[in-house]
Amino acid sequence: MSRNRLDLECIKKFKNGDIGAFEKLVSHYSEKAYSLAFRLTKNQEDAEEVLQDVFVSVFRKIDGFEGKSSFSSWLYRVTVNASFMKLRKKRQDRTVKLEDLSSNFQEALIASLSERDEISELLKQKELREKLHKAIDSLPECYKPVFILRDIDGLSTEEVAEILKITVPAVKSRLHRSRLILRKKLANFYGEYRVLKEVQGRPIASNC
Repeated sequence: MSRNRLDLECIKKFKNGDIGAFEKLVSHYSEKAYSLAFRLTKNQEDAEEVLQDVFVSVFRKIDGFEGKSSFSSWLYRVTVNASFMKLRKKRQDRTVKLEDLSSNFQEALIASLSERDEISELLKQKELREKLHKAIDSLPECYKPVFILRDIDGLSTEEVAEILKITVPAVKSRLHRSRLILRKKLANFYGEYRVLKEVQGRPIASNC
């Protein structure tokens, strides 16, 4: 039986008063929801509070879930919204590990920064990691969840579109622009202006 079908059965039981069914949903998705919340907030305490808010919200709003999308997508969307609500209330330093980025983006980023014989040294530099953290944090709010879900959490373009309730082309566009923004910021930081051809000579707009 598919995961989505199991979720729908648990939801049906919960709507009929079976609290144990809800506990099964919490048990299965708490780690995933926490991981996403932490990716967005970059703070353990904030992520834990977001997780609590998410399942309180799910508990209260489960009657409104119609099953038009998968439960996991709905849960991710609730988590993204709760995380950004938390960030609006409490802004503080957050970090993202370079190793967490998808291999494709790492390769493109590194290629735009230096020649291959310099790669090992660049990756070891704390200054690069700190700059990357700040660059990701500075992404516009409409770009950041797309970048995190796609390039850090590794979800598919279709999954990200479903979670954020935007079109697949919009996901691709926002992901592309977020990558360009990060590459340009990091390339400029190191004085390496050999950025990919598509960004040379053109300002990168940060508006959505």
